[in-house]
Amino acid sequence: MTRVIRIGTRGSKLALAQTGTVADALRATGAEVEIVTVTTPGDLSSAPISEIGVGVFTSALREALLRNEIDVAVHSYKDLPTAPEPGLVLAAVPPREDPRDALIARDGLTLGELPPGSKVGTGAARRMAQLRALGLGLEIVPIRGNIDTRMRKVTDGELDAVVLARAGLARTGQVGVITETLDPIQMLPSPAQGALALECRAADVDTEHLLASTVDDESTRVAVTAERALLAALEAGCSAPVGALAEIVEDLDAEGAVLERISLRGTAAVEGENGAVDMVRASGIADLGEAEQLGRTLAAELLDLGAGALSGPAH
Repeated sequence: MTRVIRIGTRGSKLALAQTGTVADALRATGAEVEIVTVTTPGDLSSAPISEIGVGVFTSALREALLRNEIDVAVHSYKDLPTAPEPGLVLAAVPPREDPRDALIARDGLTLGELPPGSKVGTGAARRMAQLRALGLGLEIVPIRGNIDTRMRKVTDGELDAVVLARAGLARTGQVGVITETLDPIQMLPSPAQGALALECRAADVDTEHLLASTVDDESTRVAVTAERALLAALEAGCSAPVGALAEIVEDLDAEGAVLERISLRGTAAVEGENGAVDMVRASGIADLGEAEQLGRTLAAELLDLGAGALSGPAH
């Protein structure tokens, strides 16, 4: 009898779309797949993420894995706590969607075209801090809800714009509504934004091997490793909102030969003058095998620049 691989996911439109790409890749190898929806605490609460805590979208999936109710958990990587879960293994990181943030504004406006006083909605402390630091005079409004709920606030006239992850819009076929894809110079995304994390039980070697050989993307895994290492190191001494983006770039060695290296940019909020929020930034480049160390090095630079001085929610 052929084994059926049970893939666990949240039940949102975005989560199901993300999981569908993984299921299709596994089915292409001849595997039989069943998608199992799991309700998480984050799905049941409308409170800000900063109040209900890191892991609210992933804990129920991890528990279902450990109870043997599912064989694979598909997470939005940026939702995963940085600490590993005993008994589970990160089996694969599929190719990443565009990690940048996207603006959806009334009348097709870009961020720079929004008049001072415009109401811009986002659920992320990281986006709030970076938007305020741009000094555009915008009113930043905290919001929760799925993609469609957030966009409706613009079409209904409640907000002038919202900022969302471009990856979520791409995976749900809605890139056409974007009025501007934000340059990372303006706004660095959340560490691991646009990436998925596939976990399975550590003892389930067959599933781990299938995922690793079918959907794992080494370039994405290396980039996200650097970003998450920066976040993990900052979490130890900093509760400020953090942005990070790593990219594989071409460089020249001492003999002039082309080789691939990893470039990382990071930012964290600090308290500026008169209670204003400023962002400190750091960047660096390293060999691919040094991705984790690069993240830790940049985190130390950000802490030296004052990143630990602001109290507030992580992410």
